[in-house]
Amino acid sequence: MAFGRLEHGKGSEPMSDINVTPLVDVMLVLVVIFIITAPLLASSIRLDLPKTDAAKPGDPPKFVTVVVNKDGQAFFNDRPVTQAELGSALQDAARANPETEVQLRADQGVPYGRVVEVMGEAQKAGLNRIGFVADAPAADAPATGASR
Repeated sequence: MAFGRLEHGKGSEPMSDINVTPLVDVMLVLVVIFIITAPLLASSIRLDLPKTDAAKPGDPPKFVTVVVNKDGQAFFNDRPVTQAELGSALQDAARANPETEVQLRADQGVPYGRVVEVMGEAQKAGLNRIGFVADAPAADAPATGASR
């Protein structure tokens, strides 16, 4: 050790890590700003829309009901029909309104082929909106395949 000389250890080295705390603070402030301003940007604009008879929001959707019982008998709006009568009734419904929906109700025991025949009649008539109607399962019935 030399006289008058102090030993110096390594001085402070430059920091090589990025301090992300200020970045996180800025991002959180931006998120809060966006959360506050988003509802203001989506506010409804007051308009005086023109009036027309073409678009009525209160009009219920048009539909016809086709039922196939377990014997394969078809019913059009609760009236028994043959296959030919079903086709003509569906064509009449399509002529009246091409956007008519067919609500198809089929018994569980009806063969798949019979259901496809009824769907084919509806599609031949020009009715492509077909809805299948089913019952919800009973709340007290156990789920199929579930073990207790």
